Amino acid sequence: MEPNTQSRLKSTFYNAYKFYAYFIFAITLIPFYPISVLLILNPKTKKWSTYVFWFWSHVLSFLFLIFVKKNKCKIPDEPVIIVANHSSYLDIFMMYQILPFRHLVFMGKSEILNYPLIKTYFKHLHIPVDRSDKRKAAQSMLQAKSKLREGWSIVIFPEGGIEDGLAPKMAEFKPGAFVLAQKNRVPLLPISLITHYKLLSELENKSGSSRPGIAEAHIHPVLEPEVMRQKSIEEFIAITQTKIASKLENPAF
Repeated sequence: MEPNTQSRLKSTFYNAYKFYAYFIFAITLIPFYPISVLLILNPKTKKWSTYVFWFWSHVLSFLFLIFVKKNKCKIPDEPVIIVANHSSYLDIFMMYQILPFRHLVFMGKSEILNYPLIKTYFKHLHIPVDRSDKRKAAQSMLQAKSKLREGWSIVIFPEGGIEDGLAPKMAEFKPGAFVLAQKNRVPLLPISLITHYKLLSELENKSGSSRPGIAEAHIHPVLEPEVMRQKSIEEFIAITQTKIASKLENPAF
């Protein structure tokens, strides 16, 4: 088979699988959305949504034919700040399998509030961050502090978004997660998401790899606040980014 023909067939398969995956997400949204929203809107049941998202993650994983492989690592029972590289929309849903039954809140860019349906989750459960407005960004940090006190662990992708064509390399980390960990003396948990970028690329990325496979993650030991508060933010970021990069296929960043 000629290389051009092989490349076209591969691209056709990738795009067909990608549309299938996004279609499955939309279909499963129908039964899971009202259940999860009802739980989220009630402060007394908000944490129960964790179990709905855990189950939804498994349903998607089964239908996508994508299965999580991770190492064993001791994680404190107390709330932690989780930082990971970000290369796929899988990163969010698979986190419920990587850290099962842990109450998770995601910090993400405020543009998500423009997405229909998804904005409800971010408005009432997660923490939108508007980096263009210092006052709003400060409010997001106060909201994160409050969530930690309530027993939630916070997931932050410190690259600030998905950059097409960059993975497995990483963009430079933004300081928010590390400032939050230092100021609140909360353990920071680095996670390397190793193969996600191969399994589901963004819909707009016509040549991006998308296929069934193993979503491999490596959970690193936590960075304790007693140690990290002695470091500058720049040192804290460098240590964390080096740890995450060490498990990626191309550790440069």
